[in-house]
Amino acid sequence: MKRSILFDTETTGLDPATGDRVIEVAAIELIDDLPTETTFHVMIDPERDIPAEATRVHGFTIEDLQGKPKFAEIADDFLTFIGEDEMIAHNARFDFNFVNAELRACGKPELAMSRMVDTLEMAKKRFPGLPNSLDALCRRYSIDLSARTTHNALLDCKLLAEVYVELMGGRQRGLGLTHQGGKGMTAVYERNPDRRPRVMAPPSEAEVAAHTAFVESLKEPIWLQ
Repeated sequence: MKRSILFDTETTGLDPATGDRVIEVAAIELIDDLPTETTFHVMIDPERDIPAEATRVHGFTIEDLQGKPKFAEIADDFLTFIGEDEMIAHNARFDFNFVNAELRACGKPELAMSRMVDTLEMAKKRFPGLPNSLDALCRRYSIDLSARTTHNALLDCKLLAEVYVELMGGRQRGLGLTHQGGKGMTAVYERNPDRRPRVMAPPSEAEVAAHTAFVESLKEPIWLQ
């Protein structure tokens, strides 16, 4: 089994180098690229103000975070949850930079960039020249966005988990449910990573006759060359 962690953060701004801080961390465990019910989610006191422009994005004010733990108080739990597994995020360098700044500040080991899997880069390769925000990808893959009125790290993780399945090859026939080590029911499906055509049932005698008649009606059909 392959374990990976899909995660997202919300922050007070765009740059940890100028003093912006993490206010929310959410992560979902994936087994063989599918989400389990094992999650990590925490709201964090950033120990600074939250600019109005950031609040307009994620909806949180400093009053919402008063009494929440500081990052240093949740760092060990976060590191235990993620283990040594690869880390998946949309525009992953942004989230890695913020988490690593917080880890440095409290004397914890940083996340190695070699663990990073960026779904934004994956999407750009799949859909060059097209919008590849999380919203755009959800619309492209017909994923329900109705609950996403503001940016929310845990909701964004759940949406990104669906997008990630599609970017890795998409849903296949054979969808079912199985237990994952007592952690609840988890969807599983047959994967077709090399996208080879599935074996189809042979045509009936009537279908063969209809095709033969159609080919004979054509002028110099390539099927007979």
